[in-house]
Amino acid sequence: MLLSRDVFRRLCRARDMLVDLPEDGLSIREVATAVEISPFHLIRRFDALFGLTPHQFRIRTRLERAKHLLSRGELSVTDVCMEVGFSSLGSFSHMFARRVGATPSAYRRHARALVQVPSTIVSPLQPGCLSLIALLPPGAWACDNRPPKSPFRNFREATP
Repeated sequence: MLLSRDVFRRLCRARDMLVDLPEDGLSIREVATAVEISPFHLIRRFDALFGLTPHQFRIRTRLERAKHLLSRGELSVTDVCMEVGFSSLGSFSHMFARRVGATPSAYRRHARALVQVPSTIVSPLQPGCLSLIALLPPGAWACDNRPPKSPFRNFREATP
């Protein structure tokens, strides 16, 4: 089923309308009316073009926004729920856990653990042998066959 340019533009406009998250939310019928396509035709063509029905697309968009807000850690789970357009915390938590694989609060804890505060950036890990090399005396790296000047052991002790 080929799409004409006009239908493609209308479907893209419908997608853009679904991405916007107004407080009351537009119904699929209202979106279809706005882009001048029948609701059934919108659902069928939208699914063929984007791989999701308009309803599934709206849910995915809301959950992506919720993941972003939760990872920032500025809002509570309830505030995030209301911000992305869910009216029930229970349905939001259930939907989030089912689609993302973790509860909203567990997702936030995990995401916040991955973010470092700039003033406490941890230095990159180094193998333990490199830190031990730093403790060797200055003469340990001498390339000549003179005996070491330090009573500490070094890498030249096996030299004949």
